[in-house]
Amino acid sequence: MTSLPNPHQELWLQIKDTLKAKNQNNKPLQMWFEPTDLLRVEDRENGRLFTLGVPTELHKFWVAQNLLDRICAEISAQFKSPFHIEIAVTGQGNDVHVPETSSLVSDKPLASKAVEVDGGVSGGAFGSNRDMLNADYTFSSFVVGKNNEFAHAASFSIAESPGKENYNPLFICGPTGMGKTHLLNAVGNHIRQTFPHLRILYVSAERFLNECVSSIRRNQMDLFRLRYREQCEVLLMDDIQVLGRTEAVQEEFFHTLNDFFEKDQQVIVASDRMPKDIKGLEDRIRTRLEWGLNADIQMPDIETRMAILKYKAERKHILMGNEVIGHVARISKRSIRELEGNLNKIKMFSELQGLPINIDLAKRVLSAHDDVATITIDDIQKLVADHYHVRMPDLKSKSRTKPLVTARQMAMYLVKKHLDKSLVDIGRSFGGKDHTTVMNALRRIENQQTKDSELKRDLEDLESRIHNITGV
Repeated sequence: MTSLPNPHQELWLQIKDTLKAKNQNNKPLQMWFEPTDLLRVEDRENGRLFTLGVPTELHKFWVAQNLLDRICAEISAQFKSPFHIEIAVTGQGNDVHVPETSSLVSDKPLASKAVEVDGGVSGGAFGSNRDMLNADYTFSSFVVGKNNEFAHAASFSIAESPGKENYNPLFICGPTGMGKTHLLNAVGNHIRQTFPHLRILYVSAERFLNECVSSIRRNQMDLFRLRYREQCEVLLMDDIQVLGRTEAVQEEFFHTLNDFFEKDQQVIVASDRMPKDIKGLEDRIRTRLEWGLNADIQMPDIETRMAILKYKAERKHILMGNEVIGHVARISKRSIRELEGNLNKIKMFSELQGLPINIDLAKRVLSAHDDVATITIDDIQKLVADHYHVRMPDLKSKSRTKPLVTARQMAMYLVKKHLDKSLVDIGRSFGGKDHTTVMNALRRIENQQTKDSELKRDLEDLESRIHNITGV
């Protein structure tokens, strides 16, 4: 391996120790980060280049998706000048080959041999149009179902005419691992092909936050604003729920939004919660985000999960029968990432053991999952809270506002029906309500089903989502 000056090696060891200490309970992060090493450090015209090495393409993808922002933040805290990070696949074993720099630095997206990330602020960052898009995330590779068809349609419409429709900003909301990042990248890839002159930036809100804080500390806000307001015409920002942490960053984000809107330039953001539920978010930003179009994504039904699994299996050249696909789709109830993770487990086990993929192998590999997925009171409360756009703590509060009462009574009814808990247990789970309150809630939902068509639709929708989790 290329030898490094001691200060850089010490810096990297310090960063590794810090990240490990902050994530002691995160076993996946510890496992994937451990083989990541610093290969070399070079001086470039627009800042210092840190080249990280990982053993496989799978490691590169995981680190790029889950660790780059944290590594950037730690380097930024220690290294007080503009810098860039790239990731190179070095191969297995001790005989590590470091490719030539020219093969590592690329204008291609994440699917290329290297990934480059700008740390700190560099005025030349957009000169090479490094938009950090994942080339694998396109509209053609996005499986559409009832759970995401509106978000897909809105995203595609915007990609066809960015900044021209009244969909600015587009706010994509949904739980973790449901395809929000896929849609953001699909929009970016489509715009890049259709409107190659437009400058696109896909960035996580965590990175926006870190760069803003770093720029304030270095007195480089002019470069930061140049980067986000002048050298970018389509802004795609992921996980914006983190922006509620810092007032100074919210100030910059607000003015960045205004600058884009005044120029009729497109903004698309994604979050795991609606604007009104982002804690600490300023009202002026919340109203701006609600001003455009909100599109939510929920967990797909089992038929859509099977379609997604078939598509991913074909892309990975995995032969799986319908019985195996149905089993994996049924037990993978939390997210699309879980679905793909279970597919990868089966593939890896099959290759290591030299066994064909059949239902027995799938059950053995995924034995940690219950054959019949279970659902808890918390699960039902979360489903109902999401459906009625209320907070889970409010379901357990004493508030008697009409929307909240309906949501609370619906949740109690579903808990009784699907978990068969006692009235006392149900009341205790909803903030200590007495059994007569629970009884009245059950009676009201039962009676109103035949009289209130909207309530009946709500009940049917929630029943369907519970069915998708339990498979029964």
